[in-house]
Amino acid sequence: MPPDAVSPTHPVLPPSRFRLWHIAVIFAEIVVLAFGWGFLAALLYFDYIPLPNYLANLIHRFPSELTLVVTLIATMLTVATTLLFTTAIKDALRHRMSQPISLITLATGIALTKGAHMLKWSHPRLTVLTWFVYAVLTSLTAGWTTLLAPTLIDVHVKMSGTELDVSGPAFSNLLGQELAGAAIEIRDNSFEIIDIGGILSGITAAGITFGLPGIFNFNGAKYNLSTGGIVPAISSYAGSVDIADQTRLSFDGGQVLVDVQTESDRLHSKIPSGFSTNYTLFQQGLTANVTCVALNPNDSSDPGQLSLTNPYISLPVRNSDSSIAFYLRQWNSTANCVGGSPTIQSYVTQTNASDQPNLSGSGFLPSVACPGANSDAYQRFIIVSQGFYRYDFLPPTVCEITPLLTNVTVMYSGGLINIAQVISSRQFVSDNANLLRFISGVMSWQARNAQGLMGNSIGDSLFAIYSSTSNKSITNNTAQVYDELEDYWRGIVEFTATFLRSGFSANGSFPQNQIPTNMTAKVTGNMLVSTVGWAQRAPTYLLAAIPVTTAAVLTFVAIGYSVRGRMKHDQAVSSFDISDPLHLIMATSAGSLALKGFERGGLSQNEGTTVRLEEMDNDMLGLVQDGHNPKTDGT
Repeated sequence: MPPDAVSPTHPVLPPSRFRLWHIAVIFAEIVVLAFGWGFLAALLYFDYIPLPNYLANLIHRFPSELTLVVTLIATMLTVATTLLFTTAIKDALRHRMSQPISLITLATGIALTKGAHMLKWSHPRLTVLTWFVYAVLTSLTAGWTTLLAPTLIDVHVKMSGTELDVSGPAFSNLLGQELAGAAIEIRDNSFEIIDIGGILSGITAAGITFGLPGIFNFNGAKYNLSTGGIVPAISSYAGSVDIADQTRLSFDGGQVLVDVQTESDRLHSKIPSGFSTNYTLFQQGLTANVTCVALNPNDSSDPGQLSLTNPYISLPVRNSDSSIAFYLRQWNSTANCVGGSPTIQSYVTQTNASDQPNLSGSGFLPSVACPGANSDAYQRFIIVSQGFYRYDFLPPTVCEITPLLTNVTVMYSGGLINIAQVISSRQFVSDNANLLRFISGVMSWQARNAQGLMGNSIGDSLFAIYSSTSNKSITNNTAQVYDELEDYWRGIVEFTATFLRSGFSANGSFPQNQIPTNMTAKVTGNMLVSTVGWAQRAPTYLLAAIPVTTAAVLTFVAIGYSVRGRMKHDQAVSSFDISDPLHLIMATSAGSLALKGFERGGLSQNEGTTVRLEEMDNDMLGLVQDGHNPKTDGT
């Protein structure tokens, strides 16, 4: 049959370069490819794509159903991609069979139309080709599943705002006005807040020495181990929502104002609520460097050149029959502070009817606060302590307390506030003199009021924490006791700063609830929302897109080959499907190929036989050996 003849029985493809079928396949493949790469482009642009909250909650409740749905969608896309590829390969192979083709090449083409592979080590390139295509097609489902499956993602949202700045001269002046004319620095109901809060903050912080966990609660907010001298900057962690009755130095609890918000995002107009929300903020804090050592008044190098004396007088308390019930001892603990100026604190303890203390059941632990030297009076202060009776594990001790203004990393997670890291710190300067005055006043008040008739809360705390974590005698481990005492005082300093910030940040502390701009410090950080969706994971998603892209490229190559064949006027019979075993058997039978048998070497010889698809005299299609004319040879 001439090359340009058209058989009425077996129609060949029309002579135009592109058929509607080609356009349909190309369009469908472009749609599939654009869907995959468009999704990746959206992730690169938006960084993350969260699902709506109701869908995220639904998926969080039914993860197995999500896997089923995503796998079904991925399977359908895989079937569509594979169908487009194999259909393009069939058409290309029809054009190829109009020219001589070896049987091994034909077998390779048949394997490709089925998305299968073959293993012929004598033809490594063809073997590798089928295995490559097989790997691409079989990995399509994994690729689509990776692209389409939403996972738990963390959405990062920037935050910024302001908080009370206690480090500047403006606040120092305001604090000085509040303290002016006051006999003491603690007022009204804040007595109870400072009393209980100070003790608990010290106890919680002292446990750090032994690695004990602890949560300190103040004003409804929960702190991990200690407050770090901050005020909560997140509304949901700020604690009490009640309007404060008293503010500033009279603060006794209530709502603390928060001025930190999420920053606007041009790419994401709505922030998902998610399953959990954590915050990491950079805030201003306040802590103290505390160093406790044994007091040696005879050592001129000792801090402050201090001494502590504890004289007392005993006063009998009589029964109704004039017999002595017990004695009260009035102590005048005197610390000779810097420059020889004495500081005196009075205590009252109780002894038995013989004026003898119960050595194991009662204790006395005086603590006297002294200012620092004149050169650094606004930077540090000193507390001198000594334990008696059951607190005799604490020898005469001097603790030097140097408050520090800090910049800290604060983590808000699971309802708990944690001071994760101190980024920087600095000592007080002259502008902070009033701040030191308040802190030292609270510390002195705590030291004085810790002592009761029979015991001392500081001594009891040190002993209880040590005894619960060590089986060694506390008397022989003064270094560990000093570590405890340092953390105890540091915890009270940090709590005092948090109390002060809370009082001046309370609702009603300033007109219109606006902290003056000269008393504000900048707060920055991030909100981390855990939800379900897609986040930018470039290596993973790019790997997942490889099989999808490769399958599309192979499809385009196959269509290009078909178009090239049509441009060369190759006769491709549209009714012949090489992937159909029945079509292949009919064509082989009609062509009467003279092939070797299954004897040794027969298969290898057959692989090199070249054939072509021809129309026979009986109007049947047949595979004939190249060089044979079925019409003239009579085969």
